[in-house]
Amino acid sequence: MKKVVFFFFVFFFFQVAAQSVPNRFSELSYPIKKWVLLHAFKARKSLELSKESYHIADSIKKTNLLDGDAAGGEVDAFRHAYWMARLRQVIGEQAARSLGRAHERENYKIYKKRKLEDGVVPDKISSEMDLYNNEQGLQLISENSKTPKNGLIFRVVNAIKAGKMKILKKDTKGNFLTCEGVILLSEELKGKWENKKCLVSTNQTIE
Repeated sequence: MKKVVFFFFVFFFFQVAAQSVPNRFSELSYPIKKWVLLHAFKARKSLELSKESYHIADSIKKTNLLDGDAAGGEVDAFRHAYWMARLRQVIGEQAARSLGRAHERENYKIYKKRKLEDGVVPDKISSEMDLYNNEQGLQLISENSKTPKNGLIFRVVNAIKAGKMKILKKDTKGNFLTCEGVILLSEELKGKWENKKCLVSTNQTIE
């Protein structure tokens, strides 16, 4: 009888989860599917907030608020921090953090398949950057906070300007640099999960 009840609940939550992300559930990676199944009643809202975060980050990319770099730069940091802050505000800190971690596990699977994420193949240090900025975003707001979106946007931007986030070190031409300032050639980066890219604070001057 216990097994029947168990499988009933598994089936029930699978159906709820599938309805929470209509037309997309079967396309999700295993880490994200697992998160959705464990947070079936929060999945739809998390999807909406994810879309919101990408939309706002894309809008900011077109302004001079940040550096315009969505692949390892300040706009990238903004997207992750804002995403986590909004998720914590609406679905809670624990669920938000676990979704962020699931996303980074998904990135490793994307790397293994040599697929692109935000226009580039993911790597270990980019994942470390994302997880760091996720944590910073989680600290910017509390659950059920009434802070409006515009207020939160500027809270994240100010945190970036204050150097509280991390970005990948690049030169003015967009070349990735080591921590010693040496340009990394494409052959040093292509297809490698671990490389010599360098994380720096968001208030560090571009060389």
